[in-house]
Amino acid sequence: MQRTLFLISLSAAAIMGLSIMSANATTGPGCLRVVNVSPDNVLNVRQKPSAASNIIDQLKPEQHGIIKLEGQCTPLSVSWGSRWCPITHYNDGNITKGWVKARYVRDNDCP
Repeated sequence: MQRTLFLISLSAAAIMGLSIMSANATTGPGCLRVVNVSPDNVLNVRQKPSAASNIIDQLKPEQHGIIKLEGQCTPLSVSWGSRWCPITHYNDGNITKGWVKARYVRDNDCP
């Protein structure tokens, strides 16, 4: 009986641990992929949500590592394609936080 209770407690703890880990994992929705950019071009990542802002990174279609959406694309008062999306770009150990135009990204599952 005592062993059964121990195994039940251990199983419950493992399930709770998996739930906590899932909330922090990178798999599932929340990432982006580059679209509407020709294969010989790049999507510029800007320091601020403005085309006049400094380019801090460049994303090649199909070769860009992980792009994680970090919040809502804004401003909400403009059409979707005109909004700016806050992102974090993970690629070969490099991490860049910046902004991309919404018309050039689409939802993608995180690896």
